[in-house]
Amino acid sequence: MADIKYYDVIQKPVVTEKSMNAMASKKYTFMVHTEANKTMIKEAVEKMFPGTIVARVNTMNLDGKIKRRGTTFGRTAKTKKAIVQLTAESKDIEIFEGL
Repeated sequence: MADIKYYDVIQKPVVTEKSMNAMASKKYTFMVHTEANKTMIKEAVEKMFPGTIVARVNTMNLDGKIKRRGTTFGRTAKTKKAIVQLTAESKDIEIFEGL
């Protein structure tokens, strides 16, 4: 496994209607590094967003989609998604405030 730093774990937030509705219950969704585990994700969120306390992390491994170009078939890259549940006394994550 590669040496992954905490700032490499979280790649981008997921902005969908379902993930925005989950923010009311302090659940935030991120695309994360494919080799990151739950403890690495928890540590990265708590370091990158001061004042946040992570209660639980759920992860999903997503296979790449099959794409076609002419007669050749290929796959897009695999991705990993993480849903981070914050505690009740935790601060909100600021990057989602303007959305």
